[in-house]
Amino acid sequence: MENLSETVNANKRIAAIDLGTNSFHAVLVDIYPDGSFRTVDKLKEMVILAEKGMENKLSEEAMQRGLDAMKRIKFLCDSMHVEEIIAFATSAIREATNGGDFIQRMKAESGIKVRAISGSKEAALIGLAVQHSIALSEELVLMVDIGGGSVEFILGNNEKFLYSQSLKLGVARMAAKFVSNDPISKEEIKALKKHYKKELGELSEILAKHKVRTIIGSSGTMENIGAMIANRNSHTANMSLNELVFDVSEFKKFYKDFIQLDRKEREDISELDEKRIDIINPGMVLVKYLIKEFNIEEIKISEAALRDGMILDFIKKERPKLDLVANYPEPRKRSVHELLRKCHWMEDHSRHVAAMSLQLFDAFQKDLKMEEGDRELLEYAALMHDIGYYINYRKHHKHALYIIRHADLRGFTEDEINIMAHTARYHRRTVPKKRHYLYKQLSKKLRKRIEKLAALLRLADGLDRSHYQNVQELEIIKSSEKIRLQITTLGEPELEVWGGLRKADLLKDITGKEIEIITIESQKNQNQA
Repeated sequence: MENLSETVNANKRIAAIDLGTNSFHAVLVDIYPDGSFRTVDKLKEMVILAEKGMENKLSEEAMQRGLDAMKRIKFLCDSMHVEEIIAFATSAIREATNGGDFIQRMKAESGIKVRAISGSKEAALIGLAVQHSIALSEELVLMVDIGGGSVEFILGNNEKFLYSQSLKLGVARMAAKFVSNDPISKEEIKALKKHYKKELGELSEILAKHKVRTIIGSSGTMENIGAMIANRNSHTANMSLNELVFDVSEFKKFYKDFIQLDRKEREDISELDEKRIDIINPGMVLVKYLIKEFNIEEIKISEAALRDGMILDFIKKERPKLDLVANYPEPRKRSVHELLRKCHWMEDHSRHVAAMSLQLFDAFQKDLKMEEGDRELLEYAALMHDIGYYINYRKHHKHALYIIRHADLRGFTEDEINIMAHTARYHRRTVPKKRHYLYKQLSKKLRKRIEKLAALLRLADGLDRSHYQNVQELEIIKSSEKIRLQITTLGEPELEVWGGLRKADLLKDITGKEIEIITIESQKNQNQA
């Protein structure tokens, strides 16, 4: 949504930079008065500070790669008019004897002030990021962020954290210490597992008291593993890995094949970052160990990591009262309402259409064999169906499709985002057709779900054609040959009848039934007359 950045009334634009062992990540966001934020740009620079393992001193070559990366990040920040830059350094820099010198050089040569944060602070920020981006429940999950120098473990749920710790188990560190063969040998794997068992004693004690079934993995190593498994098993992950879920059997099958590959064979895997080819195996072994040791059943991927936690921490300090977070603590609903507010939505009309859409869903769910989860997606699609007006009235349904697909909505899978985006897109004009490029790319199952939800949204939108919530009551009467909609209106019903019948086309095609709208004038209006 970069094309919207100049017109949105943001309160402040900041950049958060995570200076990791393998890579430097920068994310630029606009922060709004209510405490919400929107990503405007990202930049990732692979620097490999631990080129020969986690040594006590950073080499001149490694520092130069880092300095060059920071200069590019600073250039991006300046060109995007960033007002404030937050930069946190993690294990590789905080442990190096010349880490302080490196931090001073970054300030002198790039103008960016870097703070080296503790491992416990890093873990807390990662936990905050995952909690904000993933749809968590009361069930405890184990959040795992596998970096180059350290691994952060956080035990928590949607409300609290019971444990957070940063341990020196990063893949670059482990690869340098334990792996010298290619492919990795059975003896090296055994040595890694023995080391993990020793270092994870405290976590084992905690998890003996608190059962978890899900690991949520964040950052590059886990994202790479998720992307490789998604590609292998044809999961939908073209746009986003966030909320990607796979069960342990999928991981184990992938692990068995992958762990035997040599460097040349690993190079042929497009989803594996080039700079992680030589250090990925300790991460694979760690995930396998965690699954077996703690009886994990599924793994979920979070694209949010340290830099997202940095942003949330900044907002928490800057804006004590976060209205949207208070009103919508669940990330799915919150991110939808953040987008609605940014796009200056027509709230009364959209809420009215959403209410009628849900009433139609409840009436036709069994008839159309719709999934229970689609009710929520229909509600959000209905709330967002007119946000395309933010760009232009002309083709606003297509603008809505674009905005929803690229809005960074939190807590949703890619399939769910596509369902909402296409349902909103088809609320007016043409019905879904295979010749539409983006629609055609979707699976047949997704297209069927969208077709049914779009049919309901079209009809509900037509019943508020005036945008003045004229329909006060809606009664749905079904027979074997006909669907009768009885509407009670405040005023003259002609526009709503016209709009409803005009947009009942898709529902008529799906059900094979004629649709009739009859009207009753409300008692309130009769009394006024």
